[in-house]
Amino acid sequence: MEQAGFISNIILMFKAGDAWVLCIAISLAFSVAFVLERFVRLYLHYNVDGASFMFEVQKYILANDVDGAIRLCNGAGRAAMPKVIKAGLQRASRTEDQIQNAIDAASLEMIPKLERRLPYLALIANVATLFGLLGTISGLIKAFAAIGVADPAQRSAILATGISQAMNATAFGLITAIFTMIAHSVLTNKANKILEEIDEFGVKLLDLLSARKYRQSGQKAD
Repeated sequence: MEQAGFISNIILMFKAGDAWVLCIAISLAFSVAFVLERFVRLYLHYNVDGASFMFEVQKYILANDVDGAIRLCNGAGRAAMPKVIKAGLQRASRTEDQIQNAIDAASLEMIPKLERRLPYLALIANVATLFGLLGTISGLIKAFAAIGVADPAQRSAILATGISQAMNATAFGLITAIFTMIAHSVLTNKANKILEEIDEFGVKLLDLLSARKYRQSGQKAD
């Protein structure tokens, strides 16, 4: 019943054209849009099972089939880590510094893509909370202004109704902020995990390519 009352009050405030509630609703719409877009990117497009993928790459490198490893990276679609690994593999015949530079450049290119729009979610959470407070203050001002010109017998009812609607603005703002903050935390952790995997397996790739060169130089010496 309380939830139904809250929703009905929000609808009434929409119909009344309450500016702050409309601002919170717009903030919520942007939040949901950013969250859905980032979820698709981070969990579907840029994500890959790093350990399994690197195991497959390692098998190709140990078999001295760098081209096969590159084809494996090409088949990973838009996943972030394979793009970085591919950059290192394409420099497999060069020095360790050149391989490292290629890995670092590809990693730096992926960071903005992984973190895109995430700072906006933190901003939306703060703004929605402030809009809710402004809606509450605005509603209280209107409620007390209405009491001054209302019939004395109706003042209590007018005050109760005004305060209820005003507090609903704060509740709406907090709900939007809580949803946005939780989503921001989850998506940020996912982006950081992908970046950590890129760093970890980039170092492993460099080690594998260095060992490959050492084996090749040993075979030539024999």
